[in-house]
Amino acid sequence: MSHTDGGIEDSDRAPGHKFEDEGELGASIQSYVIGLVLSTVLTVASFGLPSTGLVWGPGVPVALAVLAIAQMGVHLVFFLHVTTAPDNTNNLLALAFGVLVVGLLIAGSLLIMANLNSMFPMGEMMRMAR
Repeated sequence: MSHTDGGIEDSDRAPGHKFEDEGELGASIQSYVIGLVLSTVLTVASFGLPSTGLVWGPGVPVALAVLAIAQMGVHLVFFLHVTTAPDNTNNLLALAFGVLVVGLLIAGSLLIMANLNSMFPMGEMMRMAR
């Protein structure tokens, strides 16, 4: 027999959907508010960082990358509720696979751009254009 919550069986719920009582609803709203505040602070920091001079010029892209990764973490934890709980294993695997695919695309693009001259020498391209 499956467990029911509010008259709806577990099998009838959408993945990740939880029926919360009044106490848990307050905690859920608090989680969203904390996420909103952190997300806003990170966004303002990202836009303000380059103009403040707090970070050495060549280090600005690295600092922006760190802030972007922190922003993604805030969104995953506070808004998407991705945790390391046993019931979130599929979510974590899907996230890891997505990160792998994006990483491979970026690495492949950088590799192609770095070796573009050896693939298509400009002299040969000019001869082909004639």
